[in-house]
Amino acid sequence: MTEATYPQCRIVPQRFLKSDSAQRLLNAVVRVEGVRRMIINGPRLPATVPYGPARGKPNPHPDRKKIMVGDTEFELEVQVGGLILEVEEKGVIAEIRKVCDEVLTVPYTLDEGTFMKPVPTMSDYAKYGPDADPRLLGLADPRSRKGLVIIQGLK
Repeated sequence: MTEATYPQCRIVPQRFLKSDSAQRLLNAVVRVEGVRRMIINGPRLPATVPYGPARGKPNPHPDRKKIMVGDTEFELEVQVGGLILEVEEKGVIAEIRKVCDEVLTVPYTLDEGTFMKPVPTMSDYAKYGPDADPRLLGLADPRSRKGLVIIQGLK
């Protein structure tokens, strides 16, 4: 179980980030020493059209592509509308603000608070079992069929 004492922050740009902008921001955040966990939030970009007359056909969205963050390559399955971070200490949040000022070209808000659940949820238990990796707790998406992406370089 993760400690509830770790500070958390949320970065919310005023608009959705394109995949290239998201990759730049994520790479800059990963380089900040003291970031423990992160969640990328935004509306899902399905691989196939989920409903309507084109149901089941490929959904060729330009932002659904593979990006490289740190040493990990993964497919971006959401339009990046926000980033939630858990950090080692409160001073790291000031460094994250500097990184955002350098990388983001759009206005953004950086809020401090509790955004990730600090204890295992029922979804965590159902998805990962009683002996789950503490890095995964509070991050389970009950609708996702894929596992989480663990970016190498984060603690």
